[in-house]
Amino acid sequence: MVHSDKKIKVLFVCVHNSARSQMAEEYLRRIGKELFEVESAGFEPTSVNPLVIAAMEEDGFDLSTKKTQAVWNLFREGKFYNYVITVCDRTHEKECPIFPKPFVQLKWSFPDPESFSGTDSEKMEQIRALRDAIRTRIEQFVEEITRSSQIDA
Repeated sequence: MVHSDKKIKVLFVCVHNSARSQMAEEYLRRIGKELFEVESAGFEPTSVNPLVIAAMEEDGFDLSTKKTQAVWNLFREGKFYNYVITVCDRTHEKECPIFPKPFVQLKWSFPDPESFSGTDSEKMEQIRALRDAIRTRIEQFVEEITRSSQIDA
Protein backbone atom coordinates (compact mmCIF):
# COMPACT_ATOMS: atom_id res chain seq x y z
CA MET A 1 0.00 0.00 0.00
CA VAL A 2 1.22 3.47 -0.86
CA HIS A 3 1.37 5.97 1.98
CA SER A 4 -0.26 9.37 1.43
CA ASP A 5 3.10 11.18 1.31
CA LYS A 6 4.18 8.79 -1.44
CA LYS A 7 1.15 9.33 -3.65
CA ILE A 8 1.71 10.61 -7.16
CA LYS A 9 0.03 14.01 -7.36
CA VAL A 10 -1.76 14.75 -10.62
CA LEU A 11 -3.58 17.86 -11.80
CA PHE A 12 -5.82 17.75 -14.89
CA VAL A 13 -6.32 21.13 -16.53
CA CYS A 14 -8.62 22.38 -19.28
CA VAL A 15 -10.12 25.73 -20.09
CA HIS A 16 -13.39 25.58 -18.13
CA ASN A 17 -12.96 22.55 -15.80
CA SER A 18 -16.47 21.61 -16.92
CA ALA A 19 -15.99 18.30 -18.73
CA ARG A 20 -12.70 16.73 -19.82
CA SER A 21 -10.63 17.49 -16.73
CA GLN A 22 -13.53 16.46 -14.47
CA MET A 23 -13.89 13.10 -16.24
CA ALA A 24 -10.13 12.47 -16.18
CA GLU A 25 -9.98 13.31 -12.46
CA GLU A 26 -12.75 10.85 -11.59
CA TYR A 27 -11.36 8.04 -13.72
CA LEU A 28 -7.85 8.41 -12.31
CA ARG A 29 -9.25 8.43 -8.79
CA ARG A 30 -11.14 5.17 -9.52
CA ILE A 31 -8.59 3.34 -11.67
CA GLY A 32 -5.43 4.55 -9.92
CA LYS A 33 -6.87 3.87 -6.47
CA GLU A 34 -4.50 4.74 -3.63
CA LEU A 35 -1.51 5.33 -5.93
CA PHE A 36 -2.64 8.84 -6.91
CA GLU A 37 -3.82 12.08 -5.37
CA VAL A 38 -5.77 13.85 -8.09
CA GLU A 39 -7.45 17.21 -8.75
CA SER A 40 -8.74 19.12 -11.73
CA ALA A 41 -8.99 22.81 -12.50
CA GLY A 42 -9.59 25.28 -15.29
CA PHE A 43 -8.27 28.56 -16.58
CA GLU A 44 -11.78 30.04 -16.71
CA PRO A 45 -13.91 27.71 -14.54
CA THR A 46 -17.63 27.59 -15.21
CA SER A 47 -19.85 24.71 -14.05
CA VAL A 48 -19.90 21.01 -14.85
CA ASN A 49 -21.65 20.32 -18.16
CA PRO A 50 -25.06 18.67 -17.50
CA LEU A 51 -24.55 16.16 -20.32
CA VAL A 52 -21.20 15.20 -18.81
CA ILE A 53 -22.94 14.69 -15.46
CA ALA A 54 -25.42 12.35 -17.20
CA ALA A 55 -22.73 10.44 -19.11
CA MET A 56 -20.61 9.95 -16.01
CA GLU A 57 -23.66 8.82 -14.03
CA GLU A 58 -24.05 5.99 -16.58
CA ASP A 59 -20.62 4.78 -15.44
CA GLY A 60 -21.32 5.10 -11.72
CA PHE A 61 -20.05 8.61 -10.96
CA ASP A 62 -22.08 11.34 -9.29
CA LEU A 63 -20.82 14.72 -10.46
CA SER A 64 -24.10 16.51 -9.69
CA THR A 65 -22.61 18.42 -6.74
CA LYS A 66 -19.07 18.73 -8.16
CA LYS A 67 -17.67 22.26 -8.27
CA THR A 68 -15.17 23.64 -10.74
CA GLN A 69 -12.05 25.43 -9.58
CA ALA A 70 -9.48 27.85 -10.94
CA VAL A 71 -5.98 26.61 -11.64
CA TRP A 72 -4.56 29.91 -10.39
CA ASN A 73 -6.08 29.35 -6.94
CA LEU A 74 -4.19 26.07 -6.68
CA PHE A 75 -1.00 27.85 -7.73
CA ARG A 76 -1.55 30.57 -5.11
CA GLU A 77 -2.07 27.86 -2.47
CA GLY A 78 1.41 26.59 -3.29
CA LYS A 79 0.22 23.16 -4.45
CA PHE A 80 2.80 20.82 -5.91
CA TYR A 81 2.11 18.19 -8.57
CA ASN A 82 4.20 15.41 -10.06
CA TYR A 83 2.15 15.56 -13.28
CA VAL A 84 0.13 18.37 -14.82
CA ILE A 85 -1.93 16.99 -17.69
CA THR A 86 -3.71 19.37 -20.04
CA VAL A 87 -6.71 17.82 -21.77
CA CYS A 88 -7.45 20.66 -24.21
CA ASP A 89 -7.89 19.90 -27.89
CA ARG A 90 -4.99 20.90 -30.11
CA THR A 91 -6.88 23.79 -31.73
CA HIS A 92 -7.36 25.40 -28.31
CA GLU A 93 -4.02 24.37 -26.78
CA LYS A 94 -2.79 27.98 -26.61
CA GLU A 95 -5.75 28.85 -24.37
CA CYS A 96 -4.92 25.97 -22.06
CA PRO A 97 -3.14 27.18 -18.95
CA ILE A 98 0.38 26.15 -18.06
CA PHE A 99 1.06 25.40 -14.42
CA PRO A 100 4.42 26.51 -12.98
CA LYS A 101 7.15 23.87 -12.87
CA PRO A 102 8.68 21.61 -11.57
CA PHE A 103 6.48 18.79 -12.83
CA VAL A 104 6.08 16.50 -15.78
CA GLN A 105 3.70 18.12 -18.26
CA LEU A 106 1.66 15.92 -20.55
CA LYS A 107 -0.70 17.13 -23.26
CA TRP A 108 -3.64 14.91 -24.10
CA SER A 109 -5.78 16.30 -26.90
CA PHE A 110 -9.51 15.71 -26.42
CA PRO A 111 -12.32 17.61 -28.17
CA ASP A 112 -14.23 20.21 -26.18
CA PRO A 113 -17.85 19.13 -25.58
CA GLU A 114 -18.88 22.77 -25.98
CA SER A 115 -17.99 22.37 -29.67
CA PHE A 116 -20.30 19.36 -30.13
CA SER A 117 -23.34 20.03 -32.29
CA GLY A 118 -26.65 18.37 -32.96
CA THR A 119 -29.55 17.37 -30.76
CA ASP A 120 -29.04 16.59 -27.08
CA SER A 121 -29.14 12.91 -28.03
CA GLU A 122 -26.42 13.40 -30.66
CA LYS A 123 -24.31 15.46 -28.23
CA MET A 124 -24.77 12.75 -25.61
CA GLU A 125 -23.36 10.14 -28.02
CA GLN A 126 -20.32 12.36 -28.64
CA ILE A 127 -19.83 12.86 -24.89
CA ARG A 128 -20.04 9.09 -24.30
CA ALA A 129 -17.32 8.58 -26.92
CA LEU A 130 -15.22 11.29 -25.23
CA ARG A 131 -15.80 9.72 -21.80
CA ASP A 132 -14.71 6.31 -23.08
CA ALA A 133 -11.61 7.76 -24.78
CA ILE A 134 -10.61 9.52 -21.55
CA ARG A 135 -11.17 6.33 -19.53
CA THR A 136 -8.97 4.38 -21.97
CA ARG A 137 -6.21 7.01 -21.79
CA ILE A 138 -6.35 6.96 -17.98
CA GLU A 139 -6.04 3.15 -17.99
CA GLN A 140 -2.95 3.48 -20.22
CA PHE A 141 -1.49 6.18 -17.96
CA VAL A 142 -1.95 4.09 -14.81
CA GLU A 143 -0.37 1.11 -16.56
CA GLU A 144 2.60 3.23 -17.73
CA ILE A 145 3.15 4.74 -14.27
CA THR A 146 2.77 1.39 -12.55
CA ARG A 147 5.20 -0.26 -14.93
CA SER A 148 7.78 2.57 -14.78
CA SER A 149 7.51 2.83 -10.99
CA GLN A 150 7.50 -0.95 -10.58
CA ILE A 151 4.67 -0.44 -8.10
CA ASP A 152 1.84 -2.90 -7.80
CA ALA A 153 -1.37 -0.94 -8.33
